[in-house]
Amino acid sequence: MSTALNTQIQRIEPPFWFSGMHNPLLQILFYGTNIAQCQITIENSNAINNVKRTENPNFIFVTINTQKISTSEIDFIFKRKDKSTFIQKYELRKRRKDSALRKSFDSSDTIYLLMPDRFANGNKNNQNDQNTIEKYNRELPGGRHGGDIEGIIQNLDYLQSLGITTIWNTPLCEDNETEFSYHGYAQSDVYQIDSRFGTNEDYVRLANEIHNRDMKLVMDYVTNHWGLAHWMVHDAPTKDWIHQFDNYTQTNHKRSTISDINASKIDRTVCLHGWFVPTMPDLNISNPLVFNYLCQNAIWWIEYANLDGFRVDTYNYSEPEYISKWTKAITDEYPNFNLVGEITMRNQGLLSYWQKDSSIGKIQNFNSHLPSVMDFALSDALQNVFNEDDDTWDQGITKVYDILSKDFLFPNINNLLIFAENHDTKRFNHIYNNDFRKYKMAMSMLATLRGIPQLYYGSEIGMAGDQNLGDADIRKDFPGGWENDENNAFHPESRSECQNAYFDFTSKLFHWRKTNDAVHFGKTTHYIPENNVYIYFRYNSTKTVMVIINNHPENQEIYTYRFKENIENYKTAKEVITDLVFDLSQPIFIEGKSALILELE
Repeated sequence: MSTALNTQIQRIEPPFWFSGMHNPLLQILFYGTNIAQCQITIENSNAINNVKRTENPNFIFVTINTQKISTSEIDFIFKRKDKSTFIQKYELRKRRKDSALRKSFDSSDTIYLLMPDRFANGNKNNQNDQNTIEKYNRELPGGRHGGDIEGIIQNLDYLQSLGITTIWNTPLCEDNETEFSYHGYAQSDVYQIDSRFGTNEDYVRLANEIHNRDMKLVMDYVTNHWGLAHWMVHDAPTKDWIHQFDNYTQTNHKRSTISDINASKIDRTVCLHGWFVPTMPDLNISNPLVFNYLCQNAIWWIEYANLDGFRVDTYNYSEPEYISKWTKAITDEYPNFNLVGEITMRNQGLLSYWQKDSSIGKIQNFNSHLPSVMDFALSDALQNVFNEDDDTWDQGITKVYDILSKDFLFPNINNLLIFAENHDTKRFNHIYNNDFRKYKMAMSMLATLRGIPQLYYGSEIGMAGDQNLGDADIRKDFPGGWENDENNAFHPESRSECQNAYFDFTSKLFHWRKTNDAVHFGKTTHYIPENNVYIYFRYNSTKTVMVIINNHPENQEIYTYRFKENIENYKTAKEVITDLVFDLSQPIFIEGKSALILELE
């Protein structure tokens, strides 16, 4: 019998794996013309657990038990009906030491969200590729502008100087759509970094550079859908790999149907199985092959790139039973790994349903296993309250008080992601016409409220954008990220006076935040707002921080006797931005539309 190394397999996914994983079973996808006709064995091993063929003869799924493999390289022997054989080698790599126990992001961190295509162009040689359809066109607002991984690496010092500890970038995997591919959410190959951003090796290098600065990297992961250009959409392993209807059906976005005991079956089905948009086919995560594929792809990236966390896009658009199992599969491998899900819901009861160990979820015998969710309720409030000068029953800063009054709904309130804006919302500085006072109020709250603060790229230099003009306007290029930009905001000497004011305030605030564990993991006591002034305390056994938010346009005097239960025996307080010292036995003066953050002494 003659054998030869394989030249007949076009794809293998995962491309390699790791020994010593918690789950020893590995499902390997082999793709090639009529590959399913082959019989498969492993040389000198009985490690094959299962061989799965589908209606598509170009696929074969082989599940092996890696515990039964003692070598770093596996020889798969493929034998065809005509008795010819070929060998496909497969690598099992060694894991990093203590990989399973990696520390993830938490409420001691500050996350910076950036869109790589719009942040900085560090490598002009990768702007176009013969295999990618959409070409570089910075003149087109929704086109490819050329930002890349190298641009992020070159500006890590800038992010560190801002006080950032964690970077979340929108997806970097290949998105080969004909237009609007810059955002990366319609992926065409989930094992390959888009060549216009760089290479897989560049992504690993980014993670290493970030870790060298004691910072963390969060991957934006998409479980719900791929793009129309994905190679498996063109040649699907099974007919039900993606959800399909007789006619194109878009999700109704009514995710309340998932927990609604009165919801009709058709409404729930359209919500979960309908496509997000026509260019994003909806993945059928309840198909066991799809489920295993997504689990392994996520774990592969964590292990390969040494990641510190996931932000999971459109989390609750997937079947709840299976997305929760997907999440648990990851946290079983990495018990300390944090995942924050995009749950775009403003009702805090519905939002809390999706956090791990939710008492509301338990009513329906459901546990998402999802450690963190995004606090859209707070985000919505921050995008409105600073224009509301009158504090009525449900207007003004009382909105924020009312949101925190429902914190009891969440099993882990410190693990909420809090933000004033992101890449899908209105730009904060546009909403408030670049009123610097209101920016400072919002950032002061993000830095001191419970949860994990997330900033959106460019706001720290006053960037704005009108969502009514389209997504591209809230996703503009960062000034200075391109060689010939007239304004380079990455460097203080080339920023405008206004840009430096924004940056300097933000930097000082979030550098201070890194030093105060009372705002990381401490308790909260807040007081009913009076005259549009909201006062709350963050404290632990050794530190107390008093925050005063004056949302009234007029100056105020705050008498401290009302807050004696938190002030206790403290005599003075130092304001963290101005370094002014206040006598707590005297009224505290605060200007209109401003904030004070006081460390009690």
